[in-house]
Amino acid sequence: MARINLLPWRAERRKQRQKEFGVMLGVAALAGLALWFLFNLYYNAQISGQHERNRYLQGQITEVDKQITEIEELDRQRARLLARKEVIEQLQANRSQMVHLFDSLVRTIPDGVILSTIKQEGQKLTLEGRSQSNSRVSTYMRNLEGSGWMTKPELSVIEAKDGVAGLPYMFSLSVQLANPNAPTDADGDGIPDPVPPVGTEPAVEPEATPAPDASTPAEQPAAPATEPAAAPAEGAAS
Repeated sequence: MARINLLPWRAERRKQRQKEFGVMLGVAALAGLALWFLFNLYYNAQISGQHERNRYLQGQITEVDKQITEIEELDRQRARLLARKEVIEQLQANRSQMVHLFDSLVRTIPDGVILSTIKQEGQKLTLEGRSQSNSRVSTYMRNLEGSGWMTKPELSVIEAKDGVAGLPYMFSLSVQLANPNAPTDADGDGIPDPVPPVGTEPAVEPEATPAPDASTPAEQPAAPATEPAAAPAEGAAS
């Protein structure tokens, strides 16, 4: 005989499904909450690590800034020391410049020329005087150019004026001071080349000996000198 269920099974089944859905929804919410917590924990750890790295980098940047400040101070000290060194070297090189300068003025002035005024402005020297003729002034300028302690003579004024008998021409010229003993900077590094001690000469490389030419016959050694024959003894029997 067939069994017929007259109970409201559809309502009970609906309640059962609603109950299962609520359980599943709760499990999903708990799973989502757990995932959110894990993601939040992970990203908070990443943010904390990045903040720690930023603090470390900031500390290193502060240390580098201090080192840069020290390096800049050392560079300023180096520049001051180089400036002092340059001044000392210039004073050392120009120590005897005035002596040589006046000696050159005496040696270069030709006959028929006298100086009345000498004026120095830095490296420029202005000479004023009187001369017998224009050619005397030209000779004087050539002598100044070849003195080694003065260079670039420029004639400013030369005119005939009465005043000194026999010296009708008044002239004014300027020259640039030069020092042949001043240190030079041959390599262009901004540091003058060292000056060799007084009394030393630059080393000269020995000249290479030319190789003998194969076409020229070699010199034969000289033959030994023949000793003269002994003279017969006196009193020998004839």
